[in-house]
Amino acid sequence: MQPPARSNRAYRVVAHIVRPPLRAMTRREWSGAENMPTDRGFIAASNHMTNIDPLTFAHYLWDNGFAPKILAKASLFEVPVMRGVLHATGQIPVHRNTAAAGESLDAAVAAVAAGECVAVFPEGTLTRDPDLWPMTAKTGVARLALATRAPVVPVAQWGPQNLLGRYKKLLKPFPRKKVTVVAGPPVVLDDLYDRPQDTATLREATDRVMDAITALLEDVRGEKAPTVRYDMRKARAAGEKQAGGDHATRPEQ
Repeated sequence: MQPPARSNRAYRVVAHIVRPPLRAMTRREWSGAENMPTDRGFIAASNHMTNIDPLTFAHYLWDNGFAPKILAKASLFEVPVMRGVLHATGQIPVHRNTAAAGESLDAAVAAVAAGECVAVFPEGTLTRDPDLWPMTAKTGVARLALATRAPVVPVAQWGPQNLLGRYKKLLKPFPRKKVTVVAGPPVVLDDLYDRPQDTATLREATDRVMDAITALLEDVRGEKAPTVRYDMRKARAAGEKQAGGDHATRPEQ
């Protein structure tokens, strides 16, 4: 197949190295490519279950004609070999909770404006839901979508977790694993463009994106997601409260 038109030489070299083993380890069911625009930049937003699904996400997009600019944790850019690969292929570091956090958004906005496919994991980290359903996401995808007014294409993945389990380090390449990736129609956000970008608007946009991803995943899995999405902040707060309670009621030694 022809490489995506927007891929540079470094990206093509990386794809030439990475795609063959991925193809050898997986049976791919790709669908929904017709929902991704070819005449403008857009945002592809996916669920996040395991450390290998950035590769299956990129593989899906590459096979459908896009060389994605992935928003990746800034810590990955500190790994010597990976740093060179990420920079050479134009990936975008995400500086969370730092003064440089705005630079990530600016770089993503510029990429979309230049006609690129910017790939994001709205949850910001691996889902903590025990059954691997999407959890409550951060508002970065909403900030990017409202700043660019670009289409946000929801993408659901299922199967990468069988190739590399959540928090695991060893691949299970045999037998070949079925990996399903499907893209849905762009999320309707145009009614939010002219509203103040306050917490309520950002949360509304984010929830719409996650609802669309979850609905796609329900179709793939053939089951319903929990009615209440797992919220890592609430779970952490509840754990801290419980820990505090245990400490407060523990008898003195």
